[in-house]
This record gives sequence, structure tokens and C-alpha cells, in this order.
Amino acid sequence: MQAMNFELLKPKVTDITTNTSDSRDEKLFKICALLEQNIDYYTWVGFYFANHATQTLHLGPYVGAPTDHTEIPFGKGICGQVAVSNQNFVVPDVAAQDNYIACSFTVKSEIVVPLFVNGENIGQIDIDSNVLDPFTTADERFLEFVNEEVAKLF
Repeated sequence: MQAMNFELLKPKVTDITTNTSDSRDEKLFKICALLEQNIDYYTWVGFYFANHATQTLHLGPYVGAPTDHTEIPFGKGICGQVAVSNQNFVVPDVAAQDNYIACSFTVKSEIVVPLFVNGENIGQIDIDSNVLDPFTTADERFLEFVNEEVAKLF
């Protein structure tokens, strides 16, 4: 059922990214809201952007509970590891991860997909879920699509 949702959401993501009247941050926020509102196990959806000079990630637009994690060093936590590995990172159970930075005690799982512009990892989309192990390869493919659309904004 969820994969069908992804197919229905793809044109909506493209509509947001191609809307000329919104700023980039407004578009990113709308994408976060679209995903959080339409995929029931996406509890927190946000973007982090890399500062390669300082080797840190910086929180961009997001939807969900407020977070203290506005700056994350490369290598730290799931997001920081993705900044280094350039690979998708699916965490079925955050309690089983040693190098995990908890945003909220309600979070059970996380998926992070890197955002590439011209082959450079400039950031990532980060999704937390209060459900244990909900993410599949369909989520990964969908979020890769989202990031391909977002990359056109840079």
C-alpha cells in the first residue's frame, strides 16, 4: 500500500520543487510537510546541509518535534555517518545503534538518504519514525527520488 502512496506523492514533490513563487527553504519545508502528513510512519522529516569546511551538518527546514541537533559533526550519529559514507542508512531499531544521537525518546527507527548535487554530498533528508522497523527499499527509492528533485534547487 505504501509504495502506491509513494507513486502518488512523486508528482506532488515535483510540483513543489518547480513552483517558482516559493523560496528554496519554503519548498524544502513543503516537501517535509507533504511527507510527514502523507506517510503515517514518518514522524519527523527534515533536511541537514553539509558545511565541508567545518565538517558539520546544519539543520535546514523540517517538520516534527523541535530538535536540539541543529549542528552535527561529520561521523557522529546516523546523519554524521551518512555525511562521511555517502550511503543510505536505514536503522530499523535505534536502540541497537551505538553511534546514535537521540532526538526524542519516542523515536524507534530512522532513515537517512544523502543529497547529491553534481556528485557532491551536500546534505541529506532525515526521517525519524515512532514505529519499529517500518522502512523498506521502497522508502529508500522514494527518498532518492525526492533528493533528485531537491538537488535541482541548488
